[in-house]
Amino acid sequence: MDQAGNDVVQMLVASHRDFLRFLERRLGDRAQAEDLLQDAFVRGLQKAGDVDRETAVAWFYQVLRNALIDRARRKGASAAALDRMAKEFGDEHEPSPDTKDAICQCIGQLAGTLKPEYAAALSALEVEGQTLAEFAQASGITANNAAVRVHRAREALKKQVKACCGSCADHGCIDCTCQKTKPAAQV
Repeated sequence: MDQAGNDVVQMLVASHRDFLRFLERRLGDRAQAEDLLQDAFVRGLQKAGDVDRETAVAWFYQVLRNALIDRARRKGASAAALDRMAKEFGDEHEPSPDTKDAICQCIGQLAGTLKPEYAAALSALEVEGQTLAEFAQASGITANNAAVRVHRAREALKKQVKACCGSCADHGCIDCTCQKTKPAAQV
């Protein structure tokens, strides 16, 4: 880095407290502000040699604003995904005992054709009645990973039911008179 780049770096380091206050006011949390500032310094110092000395501080404030916007977008996208997943699991309800008894007997066989981790997830939640958090803890995975696994397991089971039961799977019949076909290999 040339002398001009070194001067820019010194100016940015000298303004560290101002940058931290700027971020802390917007985030409301000093630890988060420090983390974001540290990340911005790493990215910003790599480009310090390309920045004009007179506009370096203003340029870095723009880097910080962009970092705040990126953080908000990531946080918003993550929260929206978790809300969708929570809604998916929250909208489910327990069928009546009569309906539960009348459900196609082939579901148990079809669940056995799924990947072992999918079959275990469905068994834990649907048969044993574990919560998603309990399943995640018992499996040694995060709640988000467990939710994704359960979602994929349900989708795989849905494909197997559709392949085996045909149109009955679309219409939701509970009188299983569909022709039993050999289930496909593990999905």
